[in-house]
Amino acid sequence: MMRESIVQKLTEIPRLSKQFWAVLISLFGSLGFLLFQGGKLALMLFVIILILSIYLLLGQWSGIKRTQGVRQLQNMEHSGLLEAGTTLAVSIRLQIPGFWPMPYVFVKDRLFHKNGRELVFETTIVPDWRRRGDLEFRTPPLRRGAYSFGATECVTEDIFGLFEHSGMLELPHSFVVVPQTIPIRDWHQFHQMMKGTNHHSSTTRATRETTQINGVREYMYGDRLSRIHWNATAKTGTWKSKEFERESLPKSYLVLDRQSSAFKDAEQFELAVSIAASLSQYGISRNLALGLISTGSDDVYFEPRNGQNQFKAVQQHFIHVEADGVHPLRQVLREKAQNMVPGSFVVLITPHYGEQLLPIFSWLKQLQLNPCHLWISTDLEADKDMWLRQLHSLGITGYAVGSLQELPAALGGRSG
Repeated sequence: MMRESIVQKLTEIPRLSKQFWAVLISLFGSLGFLLFQGGKLALMLFVIILILSIYLLLGQWSGIKRTQGVRQLQNMEHSGLLEAGTTLAVSIRLQIPGFWPMPYVFVKDRLFHKNGRELVFETTIVPDWRRRGDLEFRTPPLRRGAYSFGATECVTEDIFGLFEHSGMLELPHSFVVVPQTIPIRDWHQFHQMMKGTNHHSSTTRATRETTQINGVREYMYGDRLSRIHWNATAKTGTWKSKEFERESLPKSYLVLDRQSSAFKDAEQFELAVSIAASLSQYGISRNLALGLISTGSDDVYFEPRNGQNQFKAVQQHFIHVEADGVHPLRQVLREKAQNMVPGSFVVLITPHYGEQLLPIFSWLKQLQLNPCHLWISTDLEADKDMWLRQLHSLGITGYAVGSLQELPAALGGRSG
């Protein structure tokens, strides 16, 4: 037992580098030369090596281990959100205490994605006479998700490059990258479907107001005189208008296919998420109640509701969602169909098409639901037009979208 403890203690002793032994041997060699040989040459040689040894020894107290700094994100919004596909400019200001001469500082910064991916940024700075230094770098286009910065490593060497001294600087900072979205001006087929279901024309807010007063709101330019709430206007001194309740519309659902085998690469799934996020953004801008069905490693279901709270919850899900599902789309819909009332509008966002989806659309029609296929396609599919015409013949709305930029034009009326 005693022998094992001694061996363990010996192994815990840090090994001295070859450079250290070389300097130590040079110092004792010059000392021996001075003692046994003597003379001005030996004395001068010993003094020079002694001064260099002291300089190298003082490098242990270079101050690099006590480095302080501040990290700033240049183009980050106040909400801490960044859209996917954009780059982030980062600047770091370092302050190194001490007085030991420092020719340069090698800085390594790390950025971690929540899925374990690591981005490393390396640069070299030369501190000024106050031992301060600034560095800037820009990240590559970022994928959506949650990011956090790790410890910043600072490394320096002596002027001879013999000994390396390092320190770790903790500058914790995290931010979120939301899916890339695109504004949608209008969705013609959606509003035509709503018009046919409710037997009245859709307004720009997609719902018609009832005669039931629901409250008071600020006056908006263009409000009719009949809408002005005179009592509230007289009490507050500012123009107020009546707020009426709106007729309820059939419920609408976005179904995001997360089956891992459905997507050929990560970019195709990112397009699906961006489309779903853009439609959700369109819904909140038009006061539409859009639900969400998203089943993968987690089972997410949002009942169709409007409002900022619903939108924020859906957006938070889109930030972290992955194509990690194992269940086919039909099985997912069978589990959720019991929550859908007849007449609901169901948008399937998936790269599947053809014979794989026809049974699903037939089954949804039997449930008196209104399905829509938002097809994540590529230009390589030769039967694109044929599939969209087949959907049209069945009374099903279909769109082929190969990039996010195509989405507004497709929803604006050009569909199969």
